[in-house]
Amino acid sequence: MDAVPSDNPKSAPRSRLLPHGESVIASVGLALAALLLCVMSASAWWVHHTQQNMLDASRAAQTRAAGDLLAETAEVLLGQDDLSTARRLVADTARTHEFALCRIVLPDGQIAASLEASENKLHQLPASWPQSRPAGSVEDAKTSVHIPLTIPGRGPATLEVVALPSVTYGSEWEALAGVGAIGAAALVVLLALYRRMRRRLRAMGAIRDALAAVSSGETAMAALVISPDLGPEAAAWNQVIGETDRLRRQGVAERAREALGRRQESHSDVDAACDALPQGLLIVDDKTRVKYANGAAAGFLRSNREALVGKEVGAFLDVPGVLLAVQEIATGASRRRQVMDIEQKDDGPAGVLRFTVRPVRRDDSGTAMITIEDITQQRAAEEARHRFVAQATHELRTPLTNIRLYVETAIEDGEADPAMRSKCLNVINGETRRLERIVGEMLSVAEIEAGSFKLQCDDVRLDQLFEDLSADYQQQAADKNVTLTFHLPPKFPVVQGDRDKILMALHNLVGNALKYTPETGKVDVVVEATEKQLSVQVRDTGIGISDADAEKIFDRFYRAHDPRVAKITGSGLGLTLAREVVRLHGGDVTVESRLNQGSTFTITLPMKTAA
Repeated sequence: MDAVPSDNPKSAPRSRLLPHGESVIASVGLALAALLLCVMSASAWWVHHTQQNMLDASRAAQTRAAGDLLAETAEVLLGQDDLSTARRLVADTARTHEFALCRIVLPDGQIAASLEASENKLHQLPASWPQSRPAGSVEDAKTSVHIPLTIPGRGPATLEVVALPSVTYGSEWEALAGVGAIGAAALVVLLALYRRMRRRLRAMGAIRDALAAVSSGETAMAALVISPDLGPEAAAWNQVIGETDRLRRQGVAERAREALGRRQESHSDVDAACDALPQGLLIVDDKTRVKYANGAAAGFLRSNREALVGKEVGAFLDVPGVLLAVQEIATGASRRRQVMDIEQKDDGPAGVLRFTVRPVRRDDSGTAMITIEDITQQRAAEEARHRFVAQATHELRTPLTNIRLYVETAIEDGEADPAMRSKCLNVINGETRRLERIVGEMLSVAEIEAGSFKLQCDDVRLDQLFEDLSADYQQQAADKNVTLTFHLPPKFPVVQGDRDKILMALHNLVGNALKYTPETGKVDVVVEATEKQLSVQVRDTGIGISDADAEKIFDRFYRAHDPRVAKITGSGLGLTLAREVVRLHGGDVTVESRLNQGSTFTITLPMKTAA
């Protein structure tokens, strides 16, 4: 398109002092000049500051050296009671080194020698004085020095020296003049560069003026057109402006369509997010019709989502309590959130659903939100915990009851019957160890849930371990008329592991075998040790385990569904703990069982023997 200069009165105002198009380069030039002046000023200040610091440091060193030399001589003279010579020395040193103050002060404040003759009022040094030194303040560490003196045979004193401030000399002004000359040369070079760049950047300045017109409120594209006399850049800019104007007009409809598409995409994103929720979501209007339902809600209500929208909520949700809560919120009678747990009793899968009904907005009525959550697993976990607490309470009460009864028997009949007292003590000891194992299992369960279940590995003597295991269960087996036999190798290696944890796992397996083996049954504990692993088999002739239960008996709180198992107390944690302990040692626990014929639990541990 042909570029035409703009005569629009709304164009951005231009400077009267600068030609058209030079506002940008002029501002840049002024900024560079100001920056150069600031740099030169900072350089001059730094030269002055550096030289002044050097002079101060030199003056301080000179003052300290003269003070040290004067202090050594003054100690000797005052020690010889030569007060007049000491005063002359102080005065001469002060005048030589241009000290503003130079004097020797005694602890009581008297001045023994000073540069000022009016301060020399002491006619003769005392024979001695207090040993504390006079207190003095240093006004400026660069020009003031306090040097402690020790007068032989008399006491301490202090030499106070204050030097005159250092002054700058002609060298500093020479340096500052050099900095000024460099700055002037830099300004001349900057001016030459500015004049060279001004011609090349006039078009850019005109473009900036055009953009400033737009920012001040100009909406016509003609305000952006600049004179083509400014060079090829101006012609290219005018061409871009014309093409932009044409594309702007063509893009109005496209932007409108894009805005509409974004709204649709945003709506679809919200739908996708709601469909991803595991909880069901229903939005119900003031006439209890469904306005929205996500995929989870359609699944819980066993319907199609499209079939739910627009229908009465009571047509597919036959829960009186939920319907009443929705009606109360829709009519404004209630603004309170209501939660109901409903157990499913129809032909579908059993479970418990939690319905939560609440208003969508607090300020107005008419819209209710229903969320549906499957809490079947949560309810099952709670019931399992309740069963565990009840069973654990029973497990703890049994040994406590036995301990109490045998303690009473030992108290009443122990003195007259030593055999009975010994039996009571043995039973109490056994029940105490049983109680300790139960409490240990509970603590281990808590550690597993907290993720802090760890091993304390050390050398484990297997012969002593199996002796303790046999002693713990022989009496229980005899009371139940069950044959308990340990088949042990002639020699045991020393294994690296946690003795208490391994013993707990074996206790659980042997205890279960005795518990689920009827009278006149048999339990065999077979131990085999090779170079690579230790194998312990616990075989019983008990009631056995079905194939369905064999896959779940190692789950926490699980107990077999055999009616005979329900009559036997247990926590449902023994096998879980046994497998956890063995797997932490790098081994495993397996089971082979046939219903009504017995079971065989096998522990395998990797062998790590000591030398």
